[in-house]
Amino acid sequence: MIGMDLPATYLAMTLRAHGEALVPESRPVPAPAAGQLLLRVSACGVCRTDLHVVDGELPDVPLPIVPGHEIVGRVAALGAGVAGFRPGGRVGVPWLGWTCGECEHCRAGRENLCDRARFTGYQLDGGYAEYALADARYCFPLPEGYNDADAAPLLCAGLIGHRALAMAGAGERLGLYGFGAAAHIVAQVARWQGRRVFAFTRPGDAAAQAFALSLGAEWAGDSDTAPPEPLDAAILFAPVGALVPAALRAVRKGGTVVCGGIHMSDIPAFPYALLWGERQLRSVANLTRRDGEDFLALAPRVPVRAAVATFPLAAANEVLARLREGRLTGAAVLIP
Repeated sequence: MIGMDLPATYLAMTLRAHGEALVPESRPVPAPAAGQLLLRVSACGVCRTDLHVVDGELPDVPLPIVPGHEIVGRVAALGAGVAGFRPGGRVGVPWLGWTCGECEHCRAGRENLCDRARFTGYQLDGGYAEYALADARYCFPLPEGYNDADAAPLLCAGLIGHRALAMAGAGERLGLYGFGAAAHIVAQVARWQGRRVFAFTRPGDAAAQAFALSLGAEWAGDSDTAPPEPLDAAILFAPVGALVPAALRAVRKGGTVVCGGIHMSDIPAFPYALLWGERQLRSVANLTRRDGEDFLALAPRVPVRAAVATFPLAAANEVLARLREGRLTGAAVLIP
């Protein structure tokens, strides 16, 4: 192991039971195994998927677990066989934390579909902590010009949003359902690409609608209303299955609806006529390393600027509650 002097213990906010608050606990600082990095966490974004982990909406969470998968950190130690990193170097860690490298999906460059994949903050301890282990294959150098807190949302809200935008195709009129951390980044990229953005929010959420308009959306309204004209594509970031038929109604013939979340409530039955006309309904599953490389190169060119609110690590439970209740604008980031 190559690294710097380390403390004996570190603080982690740990989920021990679904539906209960995260518990602060002291843990021994681990040594990285072969192929791993030990990171001193500088910042960790708070994502809606963290809520799905904490609330037990994702299957087979191996409790206890430390949530958090938008990790920015400095390399504290390198495991055997790791090349291309140095102690003190800054890296980011995304949702996809490990893949087998052997299956047909991995061999085809579609490791996001690996059946044996493991995910940061879900099956692997994440970044709501002072230190975290990460597979060096899934650690990305971060672009200069972003401080730690501003870089954190790029690692999921940005990466998943970027993949969802690519899946939506090249249409000009883009609808975004749920205007939170991911949508406010996607809106900036879409406007930079010359698209027209239509934002859909929780009914009556005037603050979110004003936020969308401030980022270049030309229309913002309630998610249960129709846009002023048919859309070429729509991306759903809100995990609400009832929005799928609404989005299909909003897109033109040949249009595409992309479901951007890892979890969604059940989609209600809808008439075939909504899908007919060569409309497409797609899902986004995780991300690839190529997604990470491409988006982190693109972000400074736009430039993407996340609206970030920072909180101390100990406030993790408060931040999750605010996210659950829709009381956050932009992205929240925990600072150990």
